[in-house]
Amino acid sequence: MSETPPNSADHVGAAASGSAFVLTGADYSFGAATAKRAVRCMVALPMAFDSRRIALQLWTLRDHLKTAEDVARSFARVREIGYEHVQLSGLGPISSAEVKRLADAAGLGICATHEDGREIVDEPNKVADTLSTLGCRFTAYPYPHTPLDTLDQVFELADKLSHAGEVLRSRGQLLTYHNHAIEFRKLGGKAILDWLYERTDPVMVHGEIDTYWVQAGGGDPAGYCARLSGRLPLLHLKDYAITPQNEPIMAALGEGNLNFPTILREAESAGCEWYIVEQDRGFTDPFEAIATSLRYLKSL
Repeated sequence: MSETPPNSADHVGAAASGSAFVLTGADYSFGAATAKRAVRCMVALPMAFDSRRIALQLWTLRDHLKTAEDVARSFARVREIGYEHVQLSGLGPISSAEVKRLADAAGLGICATHEDGREIVDEPNKVADTLSTLGCRFTAYPYPHTPLDTLDQVFELADKLSHAGEVLRSRGQLLTYHNHAIEFRKLGGKAILDWLYERTDPVMVHGEIDTYWVQAGGGDPAGYCARLSGRLPLLHLKDYAITPQNEPIMAALGEGNLNFPTILREAESAGCEWYIVEQDRGFTDPFEAIATSLRYLKSL
């Protein structure tokens, strides 16, 4: 199956019966060059997005993906639940060609991957080869593989990511950055994540905002979606809840406290192509959790 999202060229801002008009006036300083603007405008946003652009981050099912046989069974269950696309992460030692074959057999498209961070910056052509084998356009740098304790270290990583992104772009692919809470540490009066988005080339490096980790870091998930207008092809959706012990915990969508209608409207306005469900932990049965999240998204 193709990983090209349905109507990807024209889904943003399409006026339709039942559309809601939302006032947007965020700082678009992280946006790509073609989208850089600081204006207030009325944008027509559909109340619901195309459910065919929902995908599942397979890290959620990592304990059920250790062998090719595990993957085949899990892919069948994922498709039965109703997902049509997946993002690869957390699989056992299975070749990219075999994973692609198993996904095709299950009727699943591969919309994106997570690749090893060091490999992305040191061997971007190897990553590009993997994406080509998978028939996949997007990947994400998943977590800092090097210390980010000084601005010089942050800038060095940003420059390496821009170079890697240039290599991938020359191959028709796109590098994104996946955040955790750690990037909300401040250096020089600004969050590391802000420095990374400002320093990286906005054409070569785009965003994969993770809603839970933005919230955990003290940020505003909807605000970051707006700030990455024109630069947000991927969005990780996971909810943020609190336990009776007053501890934060990941939750299936709709079972936590994040304002997903607002987050999704901002992401849709920003041009997001793939809405990727993920839940690292906080469940008894991950298959039940991903089914709950999908039902919630389709109810909006």
